Amino acid sequence: MTNKLLTELITLLNLEHIEEDIFRGQSQDLGLRQLFGGQVLGQALSAASHTVPDDRSVHSLHGYFLRRGDSTKPVVFFVDRVRDGRSFSSRRVSAIQSGKTIFFCSASFHRPETGFEHQVEMPDIPGPEGLDNEATLILKQRDTLPKSLYDKVKGGRPIEIRPVSNFNPYAPQKRPAIRYVWFRADGEVPDIASLHRYLLAYTTDFNLLTTSLLPHGKGFLDVDMEVASIDHSIWFHSQPNMNEWMLYSIQSPWAGEARGLSRAEIFTQDGRLIASVCQEGLIRQVKEHS
Repeated sequence: MTNKLLTELITLLNLEHIEEDIFRGQSQDLGLRQLFGGQVLGQALSAASHTVPDDRSVHSLHGYFLRRGDSTKPVVFFVDRVRDGRSFSSRRVSAIQSGKTIFFCSASFHRPETGFEHQVEMPDIPGPEGLDNEATLILKQRDTLPKSLYDKVKGGRPIEIRPVSNFNPYAPQKRPAIRYVWFRADGEVPDIASLHRYLLAYTTDFNLLTTSLLPHGKGFLDVDMEVASIDHSIWFHSQPNMNEWMLYSIQSPWAGEARGLSRAEIFTQDGRLIASVCQEGLIRQVKEHS
């Protein structure tokens, strides 16, 4: 069964083709201060994918967030067909709102090949069974939430996220800059390989940058914090299945100069490395003026 929000998200990722290499996507309000960056990532990947040969799938995406997006407005995507080689295709995508570029990225696509294989081992941590999902944990702390955000969380999410460690992202305490969360689609995703990749890109923007705030006991909703993604990179190693549990293993090796760096690996429940992710973002503490 597919829930309403997941159905809406899948619809958002199936962009409207309005002109040659130009696409339009609608927006989804998750109750955040701005348009969720994962939506733009997933839609940009969708736009690029529609312009490459069918025998090639994305293996890397590198993007920059330039302006805050507006969750009440659609986003238009312009695709530049940079190159189609014998094995690889390269694309550039610009995301536009109100006449201004809010995001751009480069994506590379590769036809299937065989070669050497190795991977890191998945961390030895508890599985998703028996863990509360993030929405349940947040709703237990409803007194700390703005009403508008509470109403959004109460209505559910398209992706179910189950943190391994019980924490409240809206009233954080200092802890090491490491986070493990399990995730999967909250409903049934159709058997369309490209759609699962778009959904994975969408999901990678959850919990990533905020891991760099953990050692400082701060959260992205704190009134004295400006928190925003600056850049985002994804390497797709294998085909994801968003109907099955995957582990997001995140750590932040560094923060400084009002920026935080987080990197992560995504594993299937049986330990296969599906993707690697890295993001730097703004974590600026705003000082009160006397």
